[in-house]
Amino acid sequence: MELSTLGLTLAVSVVCGLDRTAAGQFMLSRPIVAAPLTGWLLGSPEAGLQIGAMLELLWLGRLPVGAAIPPDDSQVAVGCTLLAVAAQARTGMPLQAVAVASLLLGMPFGKAGQFFDRQARILNGKLLHRAEKALECGCAKSLERLHLLGMLHFALASAATLGVVVSGGWLLLPLALKTLEQPLTAVSNWLWLLFPLTGIASLLGGLKVPRGWQIFCVSFLLSLFVLVLR
Repeated sequence: MELSTLGLTLAVSVVCGLDRTAAGQFMLSRPIVAAPLTGWLLGSPEAGLQIGAMLELLWLGRLPVGAAIPPDDSQVAVGCTLLAVAAQARTGMPLQAVAVASLLLGMPFGKAGQFFDRQARILNGKLLHRAEKALECGCAKSLERLHLLGMLHFALASAATLGVVVSGGWLLLPLALKTLEQPLTAVSNWLWLLFPLTGIASLLGGLKVPRGWQIFCVSFLLSLFVLVLR
């Protein structure tokens, strides 16, 4: 991978990581936004759209609200988009097959985001005691520095999670594509359909929607109809 590509991806990773909880919260961190943005910057918006569409519904029910720390879907979206773009350029395989393989291998590493996010919150908890002492001393400038330091902790946590996703996926992806190229290409359409269906089922189960199974069946048939039309 080129340094410029990694630099652009890291910049998106930090921006989306901060938007996730620490600053802004403009929803740039959602996979449906973060992945296409990464793909666009890397010259392949189609890869980002496919990654974001497959990933968004899957983790839509697990948001970083309050003390909840779900797997970092933002960094998974950014990292898997980078993996898909790089793997397609290297192998020439169909984009859909490469995107599915990148997600299947990259998603488990999103659990690292929970660890790094938790460490950032622990460090920021210590900053709170320093901020209280600064208030007692009347040091307003120290409060500003502590606030920025807290944001830096979240930025570093995002960068570290991206590093785990990309490095882990990059180690496994060549082997997976080499051994599973033909079957992966053959079933990639069905795997692509499986991600949103799983996400819909998860949302319906969590929302306790009346007659959820009828809605799920209708969603399945509509998705299958769209897939056949393609």
